[in-house]
Parts: sequence; C-alpha cells; structure tokens
Amino acid sequence: MTGKTNSYIPKVPDQIECNIEKTLDVLGGKWAFLIIRELFGGTKRFGELQRLIPNVSPRALTSTLRHLENQGALERHVFPTVPVTVEYTLTPKGMDLHKVLKEMKLWAARWT
Repeated sequence: MTGKTNSYIPKVPDQIECNIEKTLDVLGGKWAFLIIRELFGGTKRFGELQRLIPNVSPRALTSTLRHLENQGALERHVFPTVPVTVEYTLTPKGMDLHKVLKEMKLWAARWT
C-alpha cells in the first residue's frame, strides 16, 4: 500500500469468541510485538527499526514487516529517492493493539 490511509472502522462485536489465535495470526512471530511497540511512537524507517530492536536480523525484520503489512496492521510508504526511502506506519488496526500490548507490559511488570 502506498500513500493510502485505511479508513475502515471495525464493527463492535455482539459476542466475543474465545479465539486468541486470530490475534496471534495477525501478529505473527515474536518480533511483531517489538515492531508494533516502536511504531506506536510514530512512523519509522527500516534502519530506525533495526537500531531500536538490535537483536532482530534484517531478514526477520523484513519478513515481519511484510507479514504485518499483509495483515493490515501497518502501511508501507515508498518514496522515489536514491536510494529508495521506505517508511512504516501503523494503521488504525495496528494502533488498536496498543491496549493489548499495554496490558501485556503491565502483566510482565507484576509477574516477572
């Protein structure tokens, strides 16, 4: 997706299934949580994300970014510069994970 903003407004469910797998499918692997956490602070370039998450390999970062983009959690913006500039921004779907990650952070602070 280039240059488009996702304006989809999610429905309010009548009933919530006990189906955590759907959320985990969107998130993918362990790096997704850290990438999303960094993007809560705003748009980032690939190199910025790599510096902010020092243990992630370029291959794992690329794969996770593609997965999150395919799931609609982030948008990839490409600028025609030399070399090409690519920026990543959370969509409303990705931003909506803020509450989930905040609760996970609080849980870890209490129990680990």
